[in-house]
Amino acid sequence: MRQIFAILWKDLLVEFKSKESLLSMFIFGLLILVIFNFALEPTPAMKQLLTPGLLWVTFLFTGVLGLNRSFALEKENMAIQGMLLAPVDRGLVYFGKFGANLIVLLLAEVMTLPFFMLFLNMPLLQHFWLIMAIIFLGTFGFVAVGTLFSAMATNVKMSEVMLPLLLFPVATPILLASVASIREILAGEPFATYQNWFMLLVGFDLIFIVVPSLIFEYVVEE
Repeated sequence: MRQIFAILWKDLLVEFKSKESLLSMFIFGLLILVIFNFALEPTPAMKQLLTPGLLWVTFLFTGVLGLNRSFALEKENMAIQGMLLAPVDRGLVYFGKFGANLIVLLLAEVMTLPFFMLFLNMPLLQHFWLIMAIIFLGTFGFVAVGTLFSAMATNVKMSEVMLPLLLFPVATPILLASVASIREILAGEPFATYQNWFMLLVGFDLIFIVVPSLIFEYVVEE
């Protein structure tokens, strides 16, 4: 566990010192929200239908922006070689990077959510804990698989293009389950109506946190 926290703490120190990824993710998410709001000019009924999808489109794009930077610094300074040569299980390296990516993306989401309440009249406070649970589970799975593909894409040319091409098809079940669950929550439906989506989300999270940690060693090999 010490190795995981050492990698996680190192990445968070670098991020909070520069705030490069966090601020760019927040500003990018805010721009998407403003553009959609003024371009579509949704009615109150449309806002209720559009909010879950727009919420996750914003999170996906801001997440890719952060994940693209996850291994970029190590690659630029050849630090990734030193990290991989350390006598540490490479699965622990994956969990350290995953933890740092998860915290940074959750912070960016928390910063963006008040603007969803402002622009789209999203009744967040009425269903606060349920929506937060779905957002956490969706972000957890997205970052779990995104960290693996970020490591994979960093060794190829045009990694900024390669990452979303690899990530979005695999992350589609997470997106569908998260959007459907939040849509039902905002509509005031009981848990039974979105129970299957919720269980699908939990199942994919378990798969996406176990499988990437097992194959990470082979992904980072030259």
